Amino acid sequence: MDGTMKVAVMEGIGKMGYTQRPIPVPKADEVLVKLEYVGICGSDMHYYETGAIGDYVVKPPFVLGHEPGGTVVEVGSGITHLKVGDRVALEPGKTCGHCEFCRQGKYNLCPDVVFFATPPVDGVFQEYVAHEAALCFKLPENVSTLEGALIEPLAVGFHAANQGGAHAGQTAVVMGAGCIGLVSMMALKAEGVSRVYVVDVMPKRLEKALELGADGVINGRDEDAVEAVRKLTGGAGCDLVIETAGTEITTRQTIHMAKKGAVIVLVGYSKTGEITLPMSLALDKELAFKTVFRYRHIYPMAIDAVAAGKVNLKGIVTDIFDFDDIQNAMDRSVADKASIVKAVVRIAGEG
Repeated sequence: MDGTMKVAVMEGIGKMGYTQRPIPVPKADEVLVKLEYVGICGSDMHYYETGAIGDYVVKPPFVLGHEPGGTVVEVGSGITHLKVGDRVALEPGKTCGHCEFCRQGKYNLCPDVVFFATPPVDGVFQEYVAHEAALCFKLPENVSTLEGALIEPLAVGFHAANQGGAHAGQTAVVMGAGCIGLVSMMALKAEGVSRVYVVDVMPKRLEKALELGADGVINGRDEDAVEAVRKLTGGAGCDLVIETAGTEITTRQTIHMAKKGAVIVLVGYSKTGEITLPMSLALDKELAFKTVFRYRHIYPMAIDAVAAGKVNLKGIVTDIFDFDDIQNAMDRSVADKASIVKAVVRIAGEG
């Protein structure tokens, strides 16, 4: 496809703009996707606010966005499983395929991954992208490209649930009711966990958790979350905790609220990178700690769960911004975290 496309670029900390770039030409193993929706992730906001996450430093002009859904408009010569007109969710990380982690199937740990919107790799706040066809997953008729854009965060939630060995009969607690907390809660419910409670300090997020299927919520500002969990479990504590808030206090609370032999899954990143935990208590309880880095082999499962009505992905979206309003979209997402649970940018109307 000849021509140019509109691309939103981060021109500096807190500053967005636009440029024109050539529409990419798909290689033999790629498809060209016309993007329709791209989610705004916490990492996008962090890069926008600070210009870096750890060793990953933005060098403007940089393209944010790694949660895309869209429609195939051109296919490479070697592609047979997708065709023009197919609506797809795009998994944003291309891995090497031959390192020890890729060979073990743990491709999310590949040291040479090329991941959208992780410097120096540009993201997809743009009209088109050429992407490896094996990483483009066809959406069923009853799953929209808006939902397709949200499969990426949902995959994190399912990976967290899987890391925790989620199953029927359990009582689980999710710390944090942001996007990742909510999708983790929905993944737990989809996998049959009997009772899932959500802890946060923002009332609107707790309301959203109840709306999306949480069995109960706890406002950690108004009450002691550990005591609340103990009351809800008859003093026993919970079987599984997924920590998505990334704060020291919430991570310490997971150890106190977990029953003996429970599993704690750490998903949220601490701002400092280091926290102090009551490890003597964790040892006494023989707790198992699991961590999450993105996901692996999850997209088909997540798409099936949405198609089957087990996960209400559209329900997490509180705000949709037009592509022409990208500066406001980023500013609002950063400044209004109390009311914006999940924002999405509409690049183009769904075809």
